[in-house]
Amino acid sequence: MYKEISNEMLSFLQKSPSAFHAVDNIKNELKKENYEELLEGQNWNIKPGGKYFVTRNNSSIIALNLGKKLDHYGFNVVASHTDYPTFKIKENAEIEVKGKYTQLNTEGYGGMLCATWFDRPLSIAGRVIVKEGNQFVTKLINIDRDLVLIPNMAIHMNRAVNEGYAYNKQIDMLPLFGGQDCKPGDFNKLIAKEMNVSVDDIYGSDLYLYNRTAPSIWGANEEFISSQHLDDLQCGFTSLKGFLKGYNDESINVLACFDNEEVGSGTKQGAGSTFLYDVLRRVNNALGKTEEDYYCALASSFMLSADNAHAVHPNHPGKTDVANCVYMNEGIVVKSHAGQKYTSDAISIAIFKDICKRAGVPVQFFANRSDEAGGSTLGNIAMAQVSMNSVDIGLPQLGMHSTYETAGVKDTYYMIKAVEEFYNSHISEISHDVLKVSK
Repeated sequence: MYKEISNEMLSFLQKSPSAFHAVDNIKNELKKENYEELLEGQNWNIKPGGKYFVTRNNSSIIALNLGKKLDHYGFNVVASHTDYPTFKIKENAEIEVKGKYTQLNTEGYGGMLCATWFDRPLSIAGRVIVKEGNQFVTKLINIDRDLVLIPNMAIHMNRAVNEGYAYNKQIDMLPLFGGQDCKPGDFNKLIAKEMNVSVDDIYGSDLYLYNRTAPSIWGANEEFISSQHLDDLQCGFTSLKGFLKGYNDESINVLACFDNEEVGSGTKQGAGSTFLYDVLRRVNNALGKTEEDYYCALASSFMLSADNAHAVHPNHPGKTDVANCVYMNEGIVVKSHAGQKYTSDAISIAIFKDICKRAGVPVQFFANRSDEAGGSTLGNIAMAQVSMNSVDIGLPQLGMHSTYETAGVKDTYYMIKAVEEFYNSHISEISHDVLKVSK
């Protein structure tokens, strides 16, 4: 059971080398379940009982499953993100070195662990904008072979590397693309050949490196999984699976997967944009509801902000709080922070604990050491646009922001069960101090 769902998740990750591919794969799963695509530039015909999805920038997606009895409805939202730390290829990509090598000119996207990118088979994926007549068409690209590599410098030339080294992304992190037979323009020709178009037809691109190392299930009892971008496509995958299984007649279930979390979420398709707000307002209006109905719905709404969490590191257990620390294969993590980097509070934690209890899955609690600064995620950023009760959750993992991360084989299953139970629930505000959860 655990291995089966983990293998399915790892397959999804392999097919999602960029945020654009992740959204495309989510779209395909939704279409299989008869979800109708909406376009932001067209009028929406929304009906109770309907199933819909809308994308923005081809890298963020929001899906909707409407109940049929929406007199006093609320939104059940699970939010995750589609992007991960990597290297973006610059517009003028080629750098020639002494007529013997061609490198690709890249810049860092997000806070990656640089050392994990060396001496691994890498390739390129993303999107290309092709002009067809008077139209600009977005096409996805994944060069499905070992194409580039970032070579380490030998220890003989950098003897202090094991004592700590500050990587320079413009010098140390450039991937090797070709040897002396490589000619100027070969990179653009390769992209055009992969797309089966001419170089002159390509008007733009967003291309990124990705790690080609195959995912793995490993350990003495096959209890661990390792793969690229577990943060945060593990939550994206499990949220999708729970979304497709769950339903409540009195709620509008919402699956939101945002891009650009790793760089602050401040883009038109990020959690800090109006994307979620726009979609929820348009749904409310298309249903013939008033503005007052919308604000009443928000009071009975709930969000699971789903982004992975730090498991106790076996070599560095002292890096985590002595009591509020978490382990792989021991359940879903609820994240809290006194400085409000996470949305979790007493109300939202209580509701989520009850959901997990009904789903039969274990819960763990994470807080940073009080003398260590932690990371942040998309929950509070999204709440600046659409305010509702929210809890920050995730799955425990090691090596966050490595190009090859590790998690527990059981936790994928746990998250799917909890998300399904959440989507089966209807949460309603009874009074200023009472929330009711029903099925």
